[in-house]
Amino acid sequence: MASLTLDDLDLRILNALQADASISNLELSRRVHASAPTCLRRVRALREAGVIARQIAIIDASKLGPTLTAVVEVSLDRQAAEDYDAFESYICEEPAVTQCYRVSPGPDFVVIAEVRDMAAYDELARRLFKSATNIRNVRTFFSTRCAKFEANAPVHSSLSR
Repeated sequence: MASLTLDDLDLRILNALQADASISNLELSRRVHASAPTCLRRVRALREAGVIARQIAIIDASKLGPTLTAVVEVSLDRQAAEDYDAFESYICEEPAVTQCYRVSPGPDFVVIAEVRDMAAYDELARRLFKSATNIRNVRTFFSTRCAKFEANAPVHSSLSR
């Protein structure tokens, strides 16, 4: 990955796919002003290099029924590298956990979980946090409104061809 370099066309392709990965290669080529074979080759190379990690559908959960977003701060008792790694493995196995960040300063982790309601959060918290042996403190905030959600940050790179 150290030898990977991205040029302006790669960045235009990434921005276009990040906005809508369902577009055809022909439409992608139109949007980024490159030939279809060039786009196909570039997208393939970006996938092989791991720059494009996966393509997903973003679902509007509110259309499926009520949901509750919990923002959870977690502090560990022991903070060695293996303790951080063990907590990440443990927490990321939970399907309700949609994001997990190691943070500094403050708590050791910020975890985002999506659950049906408060009863479902209570069950999740009891299962995940009460039985874990290395958790010192858990503090949870509940989202009252989502003003913005984006799956990815704007694409830019200091790597150039």
